[in-house]
Amino acid sequence: MMEKSSNDFDRRFSDLEENLKVIRSNIADAAVKSGRRPQDITLLAATKTVPVEVINHGIALGIDHIGENKVQELCEKYGAYSLSRCELQFIGHLQTNKVRNIVGKVSMIQSVDSVKLAKEISRLSLAGDLTADILIEVNIGSEPNKSGVLPPELDGLIGQISLLPAIHIRGLMAIPPADADSGETQGYFSKMFQHFIDIRDKKIDNVNMDYLSMGMSSDYSQAILSGANMVRIGSALFGPRIYNQ
Repeated sequence: MMEKSSNDFDRRFSDLEENLKVIRSNIADAAVKSGRRPQDITLLAATKTVPVEVINHGIALGIDHIGENKVQELCEKYGAYSLSRCELQFIGHLQTNKVRNIVGKVSMIQSVDSVKLAKEISRLSLAGDLTADILIEVNIGSEPNKSGVLPPELDGLIGQISLLPAIHIRGLMAIPPADADSGETQGYFSKMFQHFIDIRDKKIDNVNMDYLSMGMSSDYSQAILSGANMVRIGSALFGPRIYNQ
């Protein structure tokens, strides 16, 4: 990994400060238009490939939720995050054999899409005398080769996972198809909100629809207007991702 100069960090810190102001303003506007308060919307900073120094600067600015996509990257950064003032969540695809690396480190796993994965989270949480908060990831576009439970299978999956010990379903997460236009994306967001409301109204034991996590850098305002109360923002906050640093 290449060394970064203080000038590189100064520039990234300054850009982050300006970007955060814009994003907070946009979130507030969308929240009010949707009949809610700005504080009802959780901004989660998606920190894939972002240096810990930049992440911690964001935390100092008041970012209180961050999310990593890769288990290895999360573990490499873990000891350096300023977590006394911030929650760390896992938001990427999670393989069953890597669950042990993050249970106990994260406050929520947003990408649970199978009973097999949930059982491993439950087993390791139980062994550690923990309760794992999770979101169920929905493949709302029914895309082949994409993670997430298919919408027709959502209720059945929630029913099975809700019975597991040491695990607590806190809501839903989704990523609409990347090639969808604005109108199509709106339709996917609306369908997710309907799933969210329908499940909430069923009042299932061990299931609380506290979070509807949808919307990213290109569509977070639209997601909030459609009912999201958590948005996961990366590039709009930190700039384009830089790989092979």
